[in-house]
Amino acid sequence: MLQLQGGYPPLTNLLSLGTGHGTGKVFSDNITLILDRLLDGYDNRLRPGSGGGVTEVKTDFFVTSFGPVSDVDMDYTMDMFFRQMWVDERLQFEGPTEILRLNNRMLDKIWTPDTFFRNSKKAISHNTTTPNKLFRIMQNGTVLYTMRLTIHADCPMSLLNFPMDGHSCPLRFGSYAYTSSEIHFTWRKGLASVDCPAESMSLLQYDLVGKTLSSEIFKANTGHYSVQVVHFRLQRKLGYYLIQTYIPLIMVVVLSQVSFWINKESVPARTVAGITTVLTMTTLSISARQSLPKVAYATAMDWFIAVCFAFVASALIEFAAVNYLATLQANRLKKQRRRQDKLEVLATGEDDDESIMSDGCQEGLKRRNHSVCRSEPGDGPPVPIFLQQGSAFPPIPQLAGTSPIDKWSRILFPLAFALFNLVYWFNYLGKDTMEEARDA
Repeated sequence: MLQLQGGYPPLTNLLSLGTGHGTGKVFSDNITLILDRLLDGYDNRLRPGSGGGVTEVKTDFFVTSFGPVSDVDMDYTMDMFFRQMWVDERLQFEGPTEILRLNNRMLDKIWTPDTFFRNSKKAISHNTTTPNKLFRIMQNGTVLYTMRLTIHADCPMSLLNFPMDGHSCPLRFGSYAYTSSEIHFTWRKGLASVDCPAESMSLLQYDLVGKTLSSEIFKANTGHYSVQVVHFRLQRKLGYYLIQTYIPLIMVVVLSQVSFWINKESVPARTVAGITTVLTMTTLSISARQSLPKVAYATAMDWFIAVCFAFVASALIEFAAVNYLATLQANRLKKQRRRQDKLEVLATGEDDDESIMSDGCQEGLKRRNHSVCRSEPGDGPPVPIFLQQGSAFPPIPQLAGTSPIDKWSRILFPLAFALFNLVYWFNYLGKDTMEEARDA
């Protein structure tokens, strides 16, 4: 057994000092002596291998809770057990135990890495009921340091493909003061260094589809720094937006096209239907935008809303065109009717001194075997002369009926909207919308 320096008796003698109930006391005394010996002349201001080699810090962490992810703030929250392991030759010992399991008070007396999270907005170290930290020293001087942290990290997002988008949210950490020539960070377990169990995922709008681990060198004015990077690959769930936005938008467009089947004489009905669908479309577009940041570019949902709004507005404009053309046609018919009435009067050679009996339907001057009768009250409007049997002028077409514009709209509008949906969904669902990882 190794003879401890500094005037302390050998561990073999200490182990033989007590038997029975006294063994526990001797063992406790041995640990105290070992710790006192380890800290004798130990300078926690110097890193292991200071002035010589590079200190390697191996890291890994276990995610206990991931989420939520905020699109507005472009960040995410994660709760984890963060582990660091390094070798400090000054802490080597021999004794009755292979591992010294110590509390967090020992941390203030030895050197620990100055690790910080580069892209964190806020980091919380849990201290209830005591600081949630684990500290262990192995006989060969290997140190294991674990703490529980809650990280609010920045996640830059490109929302061009929203809501069919995917994002790669990074977490970067490394030494704050030591360059890569002094401290080098590595992954302790390779690709398995980041453990994200399914029960820890508290994501409502995303699916964690994977993660990638890497090591980088961050170049700054003060030197080059070793940085560990993990990218969490998140794919947005489409179901919520289908129910809340896409299906209602499609239904509003379909309802706006129902007005093509309403007679053009029903002006109030078609006007109300058109205005109502336009207002509904406006409300849906505003509510869909509330959960997004005010980005300066158009997202995939913005394009869908814009096209749907165009279809709804076009349905209202279509009725305006139909009504306008019908009004022009009615005005032409009125002019034609007045002109034919004048021609009919001139053709009959009506005498000025003829009179019409005031009681009943009296027969007047016979004109080419027709007669004009004045109707009794309640018998309906008089029949125009040029529409009576035997008139020399052809009848004028009636205004009632379906407009040719409505007939074409019943076919073209649904086909155009169906074609747009086919192209839209094939384009966005058929391509990989996962955002590439960005450099620091």
